[in-house]
Amino acid sequence: MTEEKSVPPATVTLADAAKYWLKLGFISFGGPAGQISMMHQELVEKRRWISEHRYLHAVNYCMLLPGPEATQLAIYIAWLMHGVRGAIVAGVSFFLPAFVLLSLLAGIYLAFGDMSLVQGIFYGIKPAVVAIVLFAAWRIGSRVLKNEVLWSMAVLAFIGIFFFNIGFPWIVLAAAMLGAVGGKLAPEKFNSGGGHGSSSKSYGPAIIDDDTPTPVHALFSWRKLILTLIIFVLIWLTAFYLISGQPVLAEMGNFFTKAAFLTIGGAYAVLPYVYQGGVEYYGWLTGPQMMDGLALGEATPGPLIMVVTWVGYLGGVAKSVFDNPILGGIAGASVATFFTFLPSFLFILAGGPLLEATRNELKFTAPLTGITAAVVGVILNLAVFFAWHTFWPQGTAAIPFNGAFQILPFIITIVAFIALWKYKLDIMKVIVACAMPGLLWTIVMKGGV
Repeated sequence: MTEEKSVPPATVTLADAAKYWLKLGFISFGGPAGQISMMHQELVEKRRWISEHRYLHAVNYCMLLPGPEATQLAIYIAWLMHGVRGAIVAGVSFFLPAFVLLSLLAGIYLAFGDMSLVQGIFYGIKPAVVAIVLFAAWRIGSRVLKNEVLWSMAVLAFIGIFFFNIGFPWIVLAAAMLGAVGGKLAPEKFNSGGGHGSSSKSYGPAIIDDDTPTPVHALFSWRKLILTLIIFVLIWLTAFYLISGQPVLAEMGNFFTKAAFLTIGGAYAVLPYVYQGGVEYYGWLTGPQMMDGLALGEATPGPLIMVVTWVGYLGGVAKSVFDNPILGGIAGASVATFFTFLPSFLFILAGGPLLEATRNELKFTAPLTGITAAVVGVILNLAVFFAWHTFWPQGTAAIPFNGAFQILPFIITIVAFIALWKYKLDIMKVIVACAMPGLLWTIVMKGGV
């Protein structure tokens, strides 16, 4: 170990940390796995703000929480370093660039979405989304479904949501109950291990090292926990009161609060719930518009759950929240984003001190294992839904295979899946590559722009 690596780095100010968190918001592509890996390389290996052991300890906790785990991990580390102010700076910086970009793209999409150029780009991107969701189902399933019981739960979840249209929250509840019962009757079937585990790697002393005492602001007390919960309830009530005069915004605030607590298993797991509410129940946007939003969410930085910004913007415009469609869209996007991410701050600021008080390796509980197994079936349902709308765009519920089968999107889906699965290409590169044949097809077949 070099002399430079043998001493802890200099203390980092909140202003200096803020620069990194904002930079992270602009470059955080690759989904939660990529974002967590990116933070590990920068904060553990290079900058040494936090040790390997404590970093992985925080990762394990965030993996158990509803919501975007990479965002919560950034909030957790910043909270350890700089308290509540650091947590707010890191959390907002993580999703702010994506919020601005998706809001801008939503406005452009609504203004020019019927142009051949835009249609061509999305014609190629949509099948890439099918491949991405299929790959997510395979990746999660191969890691989670370790026995016949968990496989059966995944199959039942798919049957329930695909054939019987059972709501996602009910599937989560049923899976949790089955997991709790199964954990007692057959614990070996629901033992999923300890998440990311531990590591003995060392990159030199860190600012927050293995033996660094817990900061005063992170010490647990029942008084602090109760006060934190009260503050967050008051924040939620105040925000909800401010939008209560607009029924559409109030519906969004209520809906996205529920969505935030249901994001167990990653953003892909809650997308069916967002689809059911945003498309089928409230009519904020159409199914194809939801797919376009998911494609853009994959292609832009930040957590994939940022697709709620897209849903909120299109809903604000579609429901004419304000006479000015841009103001209506921004209002809808802001409400959707605020109520989706507020619980993430609560989970860290309220639960973080409990975690720091134990520092024990966390393990997945049996109910969570059951939920995660069911999530695989739910994601597969989402892939089937997207594939249907992509390969048979004229299909309806009454005539699902209406119109000609789209061969080019089918080929793009196969190629994109192979690129993700076999060659492990970056998701953004796959999306950009898939957009090109769609654009060329439109120019050739429809005479260009």
